[in-house]
Amino acid sequence: MAANYNNSAWFYDSLAGLVYGKALVNAQVYLLKHIPANSSVLIVGGGTGWILEEITRIHPTGLTITYVEIAPNMMALSRGKNTGGNKVVFINDAIENVALPTDFDVVVTPFLFDNFTEQTLHKVFNGISILLKKDGLWLNCDFQLTGKWWQWVLLKSMFVFFRVICGIEASRLPGIGKCFEVGGYKITEEETFFGKFILSQAYKK
Repeated sequence: MAANYNNSAWFYDSLAGLVYGKALVNAQVYLLKHIPANSSVLIVGGGTGWILEEITRIHPTGLTITYVEIAPNMMALSRGKNTGGNKVVFINDAIENVALPTDFDVVVTPFLFDNFTEQTLHKVFNGISILLKKDGLWLNCDFQLTGKWWQWVLLKSMFVFFRVICGIEASRLPGIGKCFEVGGYKITEEETFFGKFILSQAYKK
């Protein structure tokens, strides 16, 4: 069963801010500079939609954005965001259930893959990868463990909390980096946040 953050929509951003300060936001915003003007963008798991307003600050118009989010309450919040003159198509479903064109210039996956087991990760990753055109950009943010004890404790706590509240299937981080490596993606830029616990990476297909 796909994770559904519907139950956490009303407090998700506040909770993230309480635990991580601005780190989760900064990690995602850091990558948005890579989005070219007049491009076609796929956002998978955008949550409450604040990222749409951050993109609009950079590109007030000219983008075609497909916004896929499984949680209805998250989607309702996203629809209310300022998207300027950009064209946004909202799809309230799991990405694996959606038929989309295979010519996106940019894919954005903010803290998506940590929800999945290893088996589901590969299925979802490959399904998204097909949608990105050759030489397209994949902007990904997620957690990583670098050997610090507090990272493990915090990650474990998150998995337990969101398994109870939102039904996520994961109990540990899957091999996200390995998927990009096997898929032939090349890192063009990366940065870490929150004591290297959060990793932002721009990949080229």
